[in-house]
Amino acid sequence: MTEDLVSKGRSGKKSSFIPIAIIGALFFIFGFVTWLNGILIPYLKIACQLSNFQALFVAFAFYISYTIMALPSSWVLKKTGFHNGIMVGLWIMAFGTLMFIPAAMTRTYGIFLTGLFIMGTGLAILQTAVNPYITIIGPRESAAKRISIMGICNKIAGAVAPLILAYFILSDGDAFLKSLQGMDAIARETALNGLAHRVIAPYAVMTVVLFLLGIGVRLAPLPEVEEEQDEEALNGELKAKKTIFDFPQLILGVIALFFYVGAEVIAGDTIIRYGISIGIPISSARAFTTMTLVSMVVGYIFWIMLIPKVFSQHRALQISVVLGILFALGALFTQGITSVYFIAALGFANAICWPAIWPLAIHDLGRFLKTGSALLIMAIAGGAILPLLWGYLSDLWSSHQAYWVLIPCYLIIGYFATYGYKLRSWK
Repeated sequence: MTEDLVSKGRSGKKSSFIPIAIIGALFFIFGFVTWLNGILIPYLKIACQLSNFQALFVAFAFYISYTIMALPSSWVLKKTGFHNGIMVGLWIMAFGTLMFIPAAMTRTYGIFLTGLFIMGTGLAILQTAVNPYITIIGPRESAAKRISIMGICNKIAGAVAPLILAYFILSDGDAFLKSLQGMDAIARETALNGLAHRVIAPYAVMTVVLFLLGIGVRLAPLPEVEEEQDEEALNGELKAKKTIFDFPQLILGVIALFFYVGAEVIAGDTIIRYGISIGIPISSARAFTTMTLVSMVVGYIFWIMLIPKVFSQHRALQISVVLGILFALGALFTQGITSVYFIAALGFANAICWPAIWPLAIHDLGRFLKTGSALLIMAIAGGAILPLLWGYLSDLWSSHQAYWVLIPCYLIIGYFATYGYKLRSWK
């Protein structure tokens, strides 16, 4: 089935256009929901009166669900198939957004986190389905280009999402914070409850949209994706592989992806909180996540033009690692708005990492493709753990110095881009 699908992707543009367009729409949804966290972190920090460390549990609850639910997601897809699995994933996301209504009504941080975890669970199913699909629908050497196009859909949505949500929930953030200072305890609680209620309308709308999209995608013309190869078609070397852990390029790819997602989420989700911490008004800082994602879109466009004609996928990844280290050091050794610009520029450096790591890691997996894809999805846990580490270091040192956590992330990705992706044996 997959070989037929790949063949169509190479020779029949019409046959692959509609599936790619549908997957692009799904990536738009991924981005819109995912990058709302950038504004939710400072919003819930105020509404629920949290420390930096506590507020970063927004990212933790959302991204840790990928690790917990990735393998179950693979099982769900085997039972439901591609079409039904996407519908189920969208409906689970809708249930997660619905949880924001009781969370806001009671201003209970734990319920907010539960809703975020459920949303992440739905996304785990969707990501497990669509990433291998977009990878194998055409030539392997240009997979990073196709994933980059999907990334543009994802990050354009991500650039718009925090601005839209900020309009509804933090349009008067600076004035609101100032007004809290002169209130007594009762008035303060009333004001904070009112702030929490502001998310009800936008998340109710998202619930309806996600539910209807689930129905729409189920009715759309998407082919099923089967295993990469039949057992009889496997070569001798692949037949010798007994478990998923016999593929060093995959295991090292999972590790690289863990640290990449952590670096990406730190750059996108902490930048607003960092800007506020150095005295930049909320009215200005609320646009900083959008800056990061716009620079990421620019990075996608840049690499789409160059891969594979000018640079191979692994060479592009190596260049991105160097840029990531330079921009991180730039943020650490400058002050004020200049350091913010360097953090936003990390979006450009990060752009090609996911598109390049994914095809390099799953190459030659054969019948282990779905399990390998699930392990890579589990690596999204980096977006849960590393931002939490940033939050801890931010409270311990400062939000500025906490960005040192980015340097080892890029060094580990650099190892995979230079050596790890080539390994086919642990010996």
